[in-house]
Amino acid sequence: MDIEQASDANLVVAVGRWHEPALAEVYRRHGGAVHALARRILRSDSPAEEVTQEVFLDLWRQPEKFDAQRGTLRSFLLARTHGKSVDVVRAEEARRKREERTVRETATAGYDIEHEVWDMAVAAQVKDALASLPDDQRQPIELAYFGGRTYREVAVLLDEPEGTIKSRIRAGLGHLRLDMIERGVEPAGAGQ
Repeated sequence: MDIEQASDANLVVAVGRWHEPALAEVYRRHGGAVHALARRILRSDSPAEEVTQEVFLDLWRQPEKFDAQRGTLRSFLLARTHGKSVDVVRAEEARRKREERTVRETATAGYDIEHEVWDMAVAAQVKDALASLPDDQRQPIELAYFGGRTYREVAVLLDEPEGTIKSRIRAGLGHLRLDMIERGVEPAGAGQ
């Protein structure tokens, strides 16, 4: 196959067969547009480069997500870029708000080292319990609860029906609750 003459759809098929030159050609054709969009949204080169890399890594890992009947490869890549860039902006904004809230809470409530240590221990156990979930339950929970997305947004991002996403989140939260009880962490409201 002549890589430079191949259609985008044929390149994606080749990417699905782990053909690195095909991915390089896709990047040559569309990398500039992807980076430019990420740069415009993020207003910084370093995060834009990370988003660009993630978009092309995602294509490498899951080329089947691209459907030539639904649009061009460029529009697909740009849609992914937009979503990932917005995620970075939201995460940064959420981090900034958390830090501001923590500063306010610490200033008004004083610093309680025992409470802080307990919170950190529980957070570590929650992280471990979350990591033990199957990907199809963990990903929607992370996107909804830690990424601040609605069920509908999660469904679109994971290309699944909204009802399926809700069921997976509900099942995952049930498993998390049981796991936390087994770890000796009583969920809020459990003693009532």
